[in-house]
Amino acid sequence: MDKNRLLLYFTVFLIMGLSNAVIPVLPEIAASGEGSAGVLASSLLFSGYFIGALVMMLPFGLLSDRYNGLRLVVFSILMTLVSGIVLLVSENLLILVLARLVEGVACGAFFPVAYAMLSEYEEKSRYIGELNFFLNAGLALGVVLAGYLVQWYIKGGIFIFTAMALLFLIAGAMIMIQDHRSHETSQKVRLKEPDIPGMRTIAGHVTNAKHSRIWIITFLLFGITGVVIAFYPEYSQETLSKTVLGISIAAMYVSAMIANIVVGRSNLHYKQMVRAGITISATGTLLTIVHPLSGFALIGVGTGTGMVGLPLAVTNMRIQRGLAMGIFNTCIYAGIGLMPVFAGVFLGILGFEAIFAAFAILLLLSLLIKDRLKSVS
Repeated sequence: MDKNRLLLYFTVFLIMGLSNAVIPVLPEIAASGEGSAGVLASSLLFSGYFIGALVMMLPFGLLSDRYNGLRLVVFSILMTLVSGIVLLVSENLLILVLARLVEGVACGAFFPVAYAMLSEYEEKSRYIGELNFFLNAGLALGVVLAGYLVQWYIKGGIFIFTAMALLFLIAGAMIMIQDHRSHETSQKVRLKEPDIPGMRTIAGHVTNAKHSRIWIITFLLFGITGVVIAFYPEYSQETLSKTVLGISIAAMYVSAMIANIVVGRSNLHYKQMVRAGITISATGTLLTIVHPLSGFALIGVGTGTGMVGLPLAVTNMRIQRGLAMGIFNTCIYAGIGLMPVFAGVFLGILGFEAIFAAFAILLLLSLLIKDRLKSVS
């Protein structure tokens, strides 16, 4: 395995691990803040990460088309390290929220360039699947470590991933230096400085009928995951123990990891992957109403399948690769962050079961959107 790809795998594991290591101890971190406590403080700490990621995906996608991708990867590790250190040492709510924003910026700096870099490989389907395997592994291990180490140190999970960030930063800097030296001696190297498109051009790519189907599906597929994860703890509080709930959510990560590897190594066309991801995720969402473990597992299979197929679909768009991946990842985080808010508006009217069913049907309806994207590879 080449060093660049290995660094991408380690970095996604790190970023996702630290982001989820914060979640189980949000109330304790919020309560430690000077003059702060309660749901509002926890919400600010939770949302800071997603706001930072959502806002920065597109700008860094544009930058990845202009500058060396490894530099942005190392920058994302550096920002992760900085946020982890601040989360460990600070007790000021404002500073802690800013640290979560920086953590989100690291995420925004990483994903567009990571997918763009992997899409250049001949075996891009396999490698994108592997990247998403480490993504889900980081999410799962972040929660597990944070919960396990809390008896030793309330920020034990954060400490572990911050230490990893320091090691990965050193490794990343060494790889970047080696890459720079190899380019200096190569006769084939040319500067990669395409023009940065204006807002009108970007808006045109977002609204283009050939591309909009992928953006809509991405928003809905990952948005429905956000809805289920956000609402299920309250929905199941009288029927499920915290242990069973945790196992069910963990099943989603594990099944997604399996799907990432299996689907990434399959010979399926990306259109088949996308259709399967939609159908399986919608079915899983409906199933969570009566059987959480099976439902969450199916959602994981569906999103894991879609997370391989959708980036492959994006690589077939006639757009600068970094820009396309920036829009794609913005749609992911917009769905995760905004769809639960949208669903919450109707929660008091419809109830949990109707919300889950309605959004599952909405996701299935996306299959009816005409596919105008033509393969270019």
